This record gives sequence, C-alpha cells and structure tokens, in this order.
Amino acid sequence: SWPNYEVIFKKIIEVATFLDLPRFPDITENCYLHPNILCMKYLMEVNLPDEMHNLTCLVVKATGIGEVDFLRFDPIAKKAKTVKYDVQAVAVIVVALKLLFLLDDNLEWSLSNIAEKYNEKNKEDKPWFDFRKWYQVMKKAIDEKKQKWEEARAKFLWKGEKPLYYSAIDRPVVYKRREDSERPCFHGHSLQGVLQQKGQSLTTKNSLYWLSTQKFCKSHCKHVTTYEESNFSLSYQFILNLFSFLLRIKTSFLHEEVSLIEKRLFKAKYNKTNKKSSRSRKARKY
Repeated sequence: SWPNYEVIFKKIIEVATFLDLPRFPDITENCYLHPNILCMKYLMEVNLPDEMHNLTCLVVKATGIGEVDFLRFDPIAKKAKTVKYDVQAVAVIVVALKLLFLLDDNLEWSLSNIAEKYNEKNKEDKPWFDFRKWYQVMKKAIDEKKQKWEEARAKFLWKGEKPLYYSAIDRPVVYKRREDSERPCFHGHSLQGVLQQKGQSLTTKNSLYWLSTQKFCKSHCKHVTTYEESNFSLSYQFILNLFSFLLRIKTSFLHEEVSLIEKRLFKAKYNKTNKKSSRSRKARKY
C-alpha cells in the first residue's frame, strides 16, 4: 500500500524532535517551500490560468502564511509549529477559486456561459477562462490517471524484462508529448470575465463567499468539524478530489487546511458567527 501523507508527516516531526535538531533555515520568498512558489507550481500542475497567481499571492499576504516566522520550523522550541507546505499551498488555490467562482454549483456555470459566448465572438483575442471547459478537461484527465494508478497498483509485483523508456529523462518527455497533444492548455487564458476594474485595482465580480467550516470544535486542538461530501457542492468536491489525488492525501485533510486558511482570511466572519452561536446558547438556557 502507498504510504499515508499524515503518517509520514507525523514521523518526520517525531524524528526531528528526537534527534534534537536545531532550527531549520528560514523560508523566504525565493525558497521552494514558500507558498507563493508552491502555488505557482500547483497552478501549472492542474492547468489553471497563470493570472490566478496574483490572487493566490494576495491570499498568502492577507493571511500572513508567507511570513518567515510562520513558516519557520524549530523542533526544539517549546511550542513547535509545523506547516504542511504543499497542502497549505493547494488550500490557498482552493480559496482563490472560491473567491473567483464561489463554487456553489451555480455561479461558476453562469460565468462559464459568459466566457463561452465571448470566446465564440472573439476567437482572435486572448480567450477568457471557461471553468466548465476546464472542469471537463481535468475530470477526463484525472479519471484516466486514477485508472492508470489503479492498474499500476494491481501490477506492482510484475516487472518487465525490458524498460518501457530508455532513461529517466526520456520518460517524462514521452508523457508530456502525449498529454500536451491531447489536452487543451489554460495557462494563458484571461480572468477578465471574472474580474472587474475598481479604481486602479482589479476586484472579483463575485462578492459572495461561503465558509467551508462554520464552527470549529471547542477543544484546544482547534481542529475543524468532520468533512462530509453530501454537505458541499459538487464543484467544491471535485476541486478537493483533484488536489487530494495529486498530493495523495485524504480529502478531509485538505478540507481542514482550506478551513484554516479561511479562518485567517475571514477573522471578522468567524468572530461574528461565534458571537451568534454564544447568544443562541444563552437564549436556550433561559
């Protein structure tokens, strides 16, 4: 069986603490593990527009998760803080997608209709990003990858006499040629259809947002509530499943990280929700 991400992560922390390792080097904006760099990597991995990187950088800045103090890992500190760097970056992208398209199984399709009509009338211009088209392309791609992955697991004990590729360098090249010829590329597509000019800056046309977790548990662990697919839109489920498969993690694990990012981004909303819930509890007592 494939190793579990959560188990590996926990073991790494335990080993670092047991060996009494000193503080790890600071992670700056130029480091590979910085969320801005990782967001760029995963935007490319899932074939999303390059322009989305501007929004992910804003989310990183607003939440403070790109600060050196937040990213630093010090195993011997009294309260050793650990960051799931890749999972956190992917969660930022999920939040950015919700900011742009809401992912409520309604707005994203309405915006897709607008983008589709624009692209049909303006074939020579830079195409607007069509969420529906991207969804269809990526769903097909991920279904094929899952099937190949399952087949690979089934044939794990089998070994061919001759290598399928001449070298480790040739292998990704063959894959890339095959995939690029079959799959449309959305990296150069514009977000103009979902953004609007406001003064000297661009803002999202969508002004709504729903929180992935309304209320966190009362314990000091600060974990989020259990993720149940039936409680969320199909679009949100697809996005989580896509990135979860990419990172080989549980969907609930990513959902929890998304909720933590949202908690930092929408502090006022969470405080308001907590006040309402406390008032309702007081009312029940009387």
